[in-house]
Formats: sequence, structure tokens, C-alpha cells
Amino acid sequence: MIFWRIKPLDKILETAEKKSLKRQLGPIQLTLLGIGAVIGTGIFVLTAEAAQKAGPGMILAFVIAAIVCGLAALAYAELAAMIPVSGSAYTYSYGVFGEFIAWIVGWALVLEYAIGATAVTVGWSKYMNGLLNNDLFGLVAKGSLSLPTWLQTGYFSGGGFNLLAFLIGLAVTWLLVIGTSKSARVNAVLVAIKIVALAVFILIAIPAVKNANLHPFLPGGWGNPVGSNGIGVLGAAASIFFAYVGFDAVSTAAEETKNPNRNIPIGLIGALLICTVFYLLVGYGAAGSIGAQPMLGANGMPLDPGTPAMTAACQNSQALVCSGEPLAHVMRVLGHPVIGNLIGLAAVIALPSVILMMMFGQTRIFFTMSRDGLLPDAFSAVHPRFFTPHVITYVTGIVVSFCGALFPVGKLADTSNAGTLLAFAMVAIGVLILRRRQPDRPRPFRTPLAWIVCPLAVIGCAVLFVNLSIVAKSVFVVWALIGLVIYRLYGYRRSQLANGNAS
Repeated sequence: MIFWRIKPLDKILETAEKKSLKRQLGPIQLTLLGIGAVIGTGIFVLTAEAAQKAGPGMILAFVIAAIVCGLAALAYAELAAMIPVSGSAYTYSYGVFGEFIAWIVGWALVLEYAIGATAVTVGWSKYMNGLLNNDLFGLVAKGSLSLPTWLQTGYFSGGGFNLLAFLIGLAVTWLLVIGTSKSARVNAVLVAIKIVALAVFILIAIPAVKNANLHPFLPGGWGNPVGSNGIGVLGAAASIFFAYVGFDAVSTAAEETKNPNRNIPIGLIGALLICTVFYLLVGYGAAGSIGAQPMLGANGMPLDPGTPAMTAACQNSQALVCSGEPLAHVMRVLGHPVIGNLIGLAAVIALPSVILMMMFGQTRIFFTMSRDGLLPDAFSAVHPRFFTPHVITYVTGIVVSFCGALFPVGKLADTSNAGTLLAFAMVAIGVLILRRRQPDRPRPFRTPLAWIVCPLAVIGCAVLFVNLSIVAKSVFVVWALIGLVIYRLYGYRRSQLANGNAS
């Protein structure tokens, strides 16, 4: 069947050599890139949304999301070490399932990376506006630097045009164009700032934990493993999953990595382990120090975040679940306003690293799809001076900036998760298929207990997907249909494999 054109793995590697990117990233840089991509809006902003859905039980949501990501990371590590080229799950799917499935996965990854980057621009703007709305450590009168209200939030969040989200998107686009190695150096500094900020939060919040603040522990229950309205621990896990999204961006840098067979698994697993430890400590500190009880509706269940009812319930409330900058808010409630402002400042300085890595991942996916003929050749053009795919970087940056200026963070994060979960599941399935088809192919890293780990990864992804909001699932379906139309009109006829040309 023509829809199942499979590009041999050897040809994938051969194609990469003909139009390749410069190898310049080592294991430490990769791990830092992974941490930079992961620690961001999920923990700095979505902690409040997770608390609204699950109360103190959000700690369990972090654990569930981490387990699913950990299982997927083991699968990613095997394929990334075997196929050290750009493209992540898209490339792996091309070599295992064929062109049609590869297109679906690559198109879904737009939701993970581009929409994910958009969500982070909005999260960044919340912290930046929080600083501007305060007195900036006593240097100016409170609120004197505030932007007009309609420029602080997007149109679909009840505002007008989120100016700061728009501007940070453009700034990161420029940084990505000027070079990968430069971006990695900047990212290393930003990661250090985030780690210090979270460490300070943990050191102050955990000693202030009171057991009374953790009860009731599950005000929204567990949720429904076969689908729910997004409330409960599983609903929170489906949302907070965004806090781990991005670790697979390490695999998209495989083609720019020195000794990728060794360094890609180190970057993937190392980044995930470090981030998980921080998340559990931060979640416990936030919930236990000031409480994380949700706003309840007339039925006694937590209100859905982002709804008019939730907005009304949060009027003049100091609850954690109502804060757009929850970690800074916890410090202020605990009587440390200066430290709260410093954590807000750290988020403002460091969150751009997450935008950077998500946009980095998006551009490398489209770069590879263009190289395969599924998208126009211009998308795989490499800048003669900076050696980066500048055309697609500009396109991605403009889209991210405008979407960040218009849409709310919570809905963006859920939509991003939908694409991510599909990609993770396909990678896990791909590992098992290759174990059967090509058992003798060298595997520098082998997924341990693959026939247990990979099926569990697929089941975990499916459970989280069905517990996403109906809006996120609907957008995913519509986006997939648009992708199928584009593939039929362009990629189906123009791909490198259309006429039997795999190179």
C-alpha cells in the first residue's frame, strides 16, 4: 500500500548525512537542554491548575505523569541511539510504520512543540506582569510600570492582546536563528537560575508544611481512567503532564550531538530524573505550606479551571489555585515577599529557555519533514552563516508569538499534551516492532524489559489522553484532519519515497 511507504533506517541515516546539521552538543549540554525544556510553565504556572483539579492530591498527579514519561523516555532512548538524526518520533515512525503514520505523528508534534512553546510564552507573561504590577523590590511605586489591563491577557482569556507573550516569542526566535551552540550556552545559564529558584522555594516551603493543609487529600477523587471531565487526580495528571513535556526535545537534537549513541540516552534519562525530584518536592511544599484546596461548585466538586465560574470564585481570593504565579504567591503568603518577587524574577529570566527548546524541537521536526519531501524545500534551508534552519524558525516564531498573544495558558497546555501523548505511544510501539523486524540491528542502548515497559507506556498515554479536556481532544481531531488534507494535496505526491527515491 502506498500509504505505508517505509523508509529503511539505513536510508534515513544516509539522507541525514547529505544535508546535515553541525554536531556540537555534548552530554552535559544535552542534559541541560532537557532540563531547560522540562522545568518551566508546568511547575511555575500549572501547579495552581493541578491543585484546582486534585487538591493536595496533585502530588500523586506529578508521580503518575512522571511514571508515564519515564516509561516513554526508556523507549525514546533506544530509538534515539539507533537513529541519531533530527526528527524525533516523526523520524522513528517513518522507519517503522511508514510515511502515512510518520506524517500523522509529525503533524501531531506541532501540537507538542509549537503549541507548547505558545503556552510557555503566556506563562512567562503572567510572571512578568506580576513583577510589573508590584513595586519591583521597592524601586518604583506599586503598579507604576503596569501595562494596560487589555495588554496583559489575550483575547480568549478575556483581555485583548498579550503584548509580553508576543515579544518574548519574537526574542527567542531571533536567538534560535543565530545558532544552536549559542542557544545552548544561554540555556545553561537559564537552567541554573531555575534550579536555584526552585531550591530556594523548597528550602523555605517544606519546613512550613503542616499536615492539616494536606486534608482532604483527594477532594476531587481519582477521576475516571476511561475518561472524565478533567477533574481528579487523573485529570490533574493529564494536565500536569505538560510539566514533563520537552524532555524528548533532546532526541530532536541528535543530529547536532557529538557521540549521540552514548549522549542521547544520558540527556533523556538524566533530565527526567532531575526534574521529577524537583517537582515532587515543590508540589509537596506548595500544598503543605499554605494549602491547595480547590474552589468547589454547588455539587461539591472542584470547578473547572478557566471557566467563568472559577473566575468568579477567585475574586479577591488569596488561594493557591487562583494565582497566576503560584510559587511566588506561596512565598508572599508565607511572609517572604522579597523572595517571592525573586522567584518571580527567576521565572521571568529562565522560562524563555523552555520556549527556546520547544521551538528548537518544532523547527527540527519540520526541517526533517521538509528534507523528506513532505513539506516545501524552503523549510530545510540552512543559514549560510549560522548553520540553522532559519526559514522554518522564522515561520514557527511568528505563529508562536501571535498565538501566545491571544490564547489562555491552561487550554494551550492541554492541547499540547494531546499531540505529545500520541507521539510517546507510537515510539513505544515502534521499539517493539523493531525488536521483531530487526533483532540484530545494533542497539547502543536497549530499553530494559521492553515487552513490559513499552506496553505500559502505551497504556499510560491512553489513560492520560482520555482524561484531557474535551476541548483538547476536539482540537486534536480537527488538527489531524487538517494534516491529512495537506498530506493528500502535497506530501503524498512530492515525498522522497513517492517515486521510489529514499535518498
